[in-house]
Amino acid sequence: MSKKNKTKKEEVAENDVVTKEQEQQDTVDTTENEKVEEDELTKLQEALEKEKERNLRLFAEFENYKRRTGRERVELFKTAGQDVITSLLPVMDDFDRALKEIEKTDDKNLLKGVELIQNKLRETLRAKGLEPIETNQGETFDAEIHEAVTQIPAPSDDLKGKIIDVIEKGYTLGEKIIRFPKVVIGQ
Repeated sequence: MSKKNKTKKEEVAENDVVTKEQEQQDTVDTTENEKVEEDELTKLQEALEKEKERNLRLFAEFENYKRRTGRERVELFKTAGQDVITSLLPVMDDFDRALKEIEKTDDKNLLKGVELIQNKLRETLRAKGLEPIETNQGETFDAEIHEAVTQIPAPSDDLKGKIIDVIEKGYTLGEKIIRFPKVVIGQ
């Protein structure tokens, strides 16, 4: 019986050793599992931060896109009728020439009728944003605003580099020059 008791005692001792080893192994496994979980958690948090930053940048880019297209749309509406208005500018020039010729005649009713039609057309175009560029004889020539058609000898020294004659009026549509005034300048 002593052998059985001894064997049972050995078994119990061995079981205790195995249990302690398992507990140590479980502790090591638990520690390793916690480290792995912490690493995974850290990686996931970093990935989340990257996605948040990416989302924020994408949102900012979209907001910039909306603002840019809004500005472009407003600019397009401002100049939407530019082609039509530009094609009507020769008609305005013809009215100016017609008025000069009609003033030479004695028919005041004809003059008044043509002036009314010209004013109506001018006011309609002004309502659409068309403005004439004021250019007068004797002003200094500015290459950014005026278009020099030709240069002639200046009648006097004070007219050198200045506008001597305006051939064609210039116009702006909104802030944009759609036709530069054509001028003759003195040399």
